[in-house]
Amino acid sequence: MREKFKMKNNNLINAQQTESTSALFHFEQTEKQKDASRDSLIPISKDARHQFLLASNAAYAKQSKQLVAKLKTIDLPTAEILYQALKGQEISVEQGTYLFKAEQSEYQALLETADLVRQQRCGDDASFVITRNINFTNVCYMGCRFCNFAKTKEQEGAEFLSFDEVANRAEEAWNRGATEVCIQGGLHPDIDKDYYKNLIIAVKKRVPDIHIHAFSPFEIWYGAKKARMTPQAFLTELKAAGLGSMPGTAAEILDVEVRKQLTKNKLTTEDWVTIIKAAHEVGVKTTSTIMYGHVDQPHHWAAHLGLLRDIQKETGGITEFVPLGFIHYETKLYNDNPDLVRPGPTRLEHFKMHAVARLMLQGHIDNIQASWVKMGPETATQMLQAGANDLGGTLMNESISRAAGAKHGQEVVPEMMVDNIHKAGLNATRRSTLYQTLERYPSPKHALNTNIPRASEQIDLLGVV
Repeated sequence: MREKFKMKNNNLINAQQTESTSALFHFEQTEKQKDASRDSLIPISKDARHQFLLASNAAYAKQSKQLVAKLKTIDLPTAEILYQALKGQEISVEQGTYLFKAEQSEYQALLETADLVRQQRCGDDASFVITRNINFTNVCYMGCRFCNFAKTKEQEGAEFLSFDEVANRAEEAWNRGATEVCIQGGLHPDIDKDYYKNLIIAVKKRVPDIHIHAFSPFEIWYGAKKARMTPQAFLTELKAAGLGSMPGTAAEILDVEVRKQLTKNKLTTEDWVTIIKAAHEVGVKTTSTIMYGHVDQPHHWAAHLGLLRDIQKETGGITEFVPLGFIHYETKLYNDNPDLVRPGPTRLEHFKMHAVARLMLQGHIDNIQASWVKMGPETATQMLQAGANDLGGTLMNESISRAAGAKHGQEVVPEMMVDNIHKAGLNATRRSTLYQTLERYPSPKHALNTNIPRASEQIDLLGVV
């Protein structure tokens, strides 16, 4: 069984410790119990293997003989869960946790099942969007320990763009072919009740046809407080001004205890869910995200996916799911507590996250994005063979991940997006923010002879890091 990462459960709380470590990363015994033996998660029936093999051969041998052959040889509960996913049936949180703990002998079957379900749900198209990220201010006092982007007003490098500067950047993006600008920023104390509305108006006045994908749930919470409005009323006002959709960022891990460890001031899980549902209620679509690879564990990931699925069942307003690996290099979260905080997810965990997300969210959130900013273009491309069907945006500018130490640059040009999708053996399409296909790119004859080995064929490499 794969050795699981275990949080050190020393008693970190005492009067002599600094605030940076007191009350942080202290999992209760119940948390350890939640991450108990993998075998205790899924009961095994004595004669299930024979019944399972008969059913799987009858139903899926024609589609994937190799996959069925793999399912015959792996751990029975894993095989049953993957077969269940192939039939389009819902995977429970407990089953998702079990898959996240998959052992090395099961990696190929997990990734190939996710790839097949991706094909069933999305066909052989993979997409990207031409966009520009505009971070209008890096001034923020919330104290999120995983963020190195924030500065105080007086600090060197503090930035607060004017409306004209934001509009200029949006216009430049439009002139370079962008259909979207993604606008986010810190919670600057000088932001007033009309700031977010007026920012949208300024951009729309300059570039009327560009899609504005803007403001995290944390920013919506902040703006609504400033305006003394409910989230619904505030979002209705922003939509009238021209807000097209909203990023479902600021989610991190939707678990009360984990969020307390990441920051004491961050938006609560309950408030995040309330604001996402409020956006959907007034007709503003959102994305959804997870930030993983820090103080979290597999059961947190599965529960997070289950909660997103529940929201989508209720509202239908989520357009995509975007896994975001924790970038640790320049963050207080890691640098103050290197023995207690993981240095981001392993490469294997990136694959597992995209694969299990595909299986748990299928039929509800069918667009799974691979973030080249977090993983690099090559690894992101391999995710297209492990459940993902989208490479996200070209970006043009990206400040937040770079501030935390990300190594993968600010922009990937459309030609590179197309080439990477073709390397994965898929058809390249350019999409809108809301996943309408805008352009299809002819596949070269050599497209299937990819230079990037298939994800499921790199099991030895996946097990290393």
